[in-house]
Amino acid sequence: MARGTIHRRSAALQYCCMGNMSSEAAPVDPAPAAAPAAGAETPAPADGAPVEKTEKQLKREAEKKAKKAAEAAKKAAKLEARQVRGQSSNTVTVGVVPNPPVELEPASGTRDFYPDEMRLQRWLYDHFRNVGTLCGFEEYDAPVLERQELYKRKAGEEITQQMYSFTDKEGVEVTLRPEMTPTLARMVLGKAQSLMLPLKWYSVPQCWRFETTQRGRKREHYQWNMDIIGCKGINAEVELLAAIVLFFKNIGITSKDIGLKINSRKVMGAVLKSMGVTDEQFAPVCVVMDKFDKIGPEETQKELRDTQGLDADTAKKLVDCLLCKSVDDLAALCGEGVDRSGVDELKRLFELADAYGFGDWLVFDASVVRGLAYYTGVVFEGFDRLGELRAICGGGRYDRLLSLYGAVQEVPACGFGFGDCVVVELLKDKGITPNLPKEVDFVVAAFNEGMQGSAMKTAAALREGGAQVDLLLEPKKKVTQTFDYANRVGARYMVFVAPQEWEGGKVRIKDLRLGEDVPDEEKQLDVALDDLVKVKEVLEQWALTKKMGAVKV
Repeated sequence: MARGTIHRRSAALQYCCMGNMSSEAAPVDPAPAAAPAAGAETPAPADGAPVEKTEKQLKREAEKKAKKAAEAAKKAAKLEARQVRGQSSNTVTVGVVPNPPVELEPASGTRDFYPDEMRLQRWLYDHFRNVGTLCGFEEYDAPVLERQELYKRKAGEEITQQMYSFTDKEGVEVTLRPEMTPTLARMVLGKAQSLMLPLKWYSVPQCWRFETTQRGRKREHYQWNMDIIGCKGINAEVELLAAIVLFFKNIGITSKDIGLKINSRKVMGAVLKSMGVTDEQFAPVCVVMDKFDKIGPEETQKELRDTQGLDADTAKKLVDCLLCKSVDDLAALCGEGVDRSGVDELKRLFELADAYGFGDWLVFDASVVRGLAYYTGVVFEGFDRLGELRAICGGGRYDRLLSLYGAVQEVPACGFGFGDCVVVELLKDKGITPNLPKEVDFVVAAFNEGMQGSAMKTAAALREGGAQVDLLLEPKKKVTQTFDYANRVGARYMVFVAPQEWEGGKVRIKDLRLGEDVPDEEKQLDVALDDLVKVKEVLEQWALTKKMGAVKV
């Protein structure tokens, strides 16, 4: 599930909260407008006068052109790099014919993770998991293959049209998991009475949705999910928001960079009901209200009148609600005839956030209406304060989901989804993407092929002691080549396995990170073979003797 934007939290949530609403009324992402063909003229209005483009439109067109040029240059560079290169008797190279028989790029909307990219991914996911653990949550997972029945609701729903689905060889309709929340519900109901509530679970699943790709959105992505099952009060939402803030802080993001918009389905539902909006109208009205930031107040009012049949006074009041900048403003606008329990919840949430120490991250925003048809209480969405990125994360309360899948009564639940794509774009924009070079403790190099067995024995002893060891598989003819290899793999130490030291029951270890001002004889140490399993202690003692400080191995 792509809960990074609230409206996609769960098709299941949508169905269970929409009552008898027709499937056509389900809120969906508006399809992005097709880009004009290269060289096409800007459409003119009926009177023939040319349309003057805004500065924002011109900037976007320039960005698109620059992106296309960069992609073309990148493709040309890849093609050139793949050209067949000759192979000498001593060097193995990989070359590719100009037109390979298979496509070498990953499928559209998916990603390859080469080692350098995998290090960034692992760094990010380690932060996800660390926050989950620090907050007392337990990790869970499930098969990426699920039965389609878990997601199928009514024909035409967005999620069913985006699934990578098929019928397996046993005749079962299955799909690659498009979201995680229905799976969570299935697993909770599968254990039912044996689980101790409240549950605090997190996961980092891979999800698949066939949708339009854009910056920060892929068809295949990973998503950090945290959910609390079995807690009725607003404390659960506050705890989830605290986890999000902790994650941002841990990766170097501040409240000046990111904000968390807060709204309530309960409040907006009460407001709309007081204005005569029926339960069946709620979802389609929310779809129009969701366009507020894009089309502005006047166009929003017009569309509410033209497409939803609301009178002018009601349409204006709804837009006035969207303009409220605080819970108190909304409460004042609601008047005395509106159920105020949702307003009280919102006020309490902001009070608890202040007590928790992250109140400066929160922003009340009544225009956060995407997905309100799915939710039963508070909703929230992480946003880039510069407004250059799509929603970073999103979630809220969804008390009716488990009853849809077989619970005998409503089970209180809330959670969020946090995609891996947008946050990486955020780190790039802020210039704080971590530098994660390849690193290894030791490179073990044999003097010649005859010493290779001894080098393997050395590597085994070092690994037994917990060190990361890269064994040079083919001895180099020149020592400089060996050093070059060690530098390229990020080794801290070089271990030479040579006949003279080996006969004396030792190997020579050289520190590759000491400066040029340190004499060579002071950079190296002969270590007994029996001491290799405790090499960390040996090197630390050596460093202290040389007054070089502690050595990390």
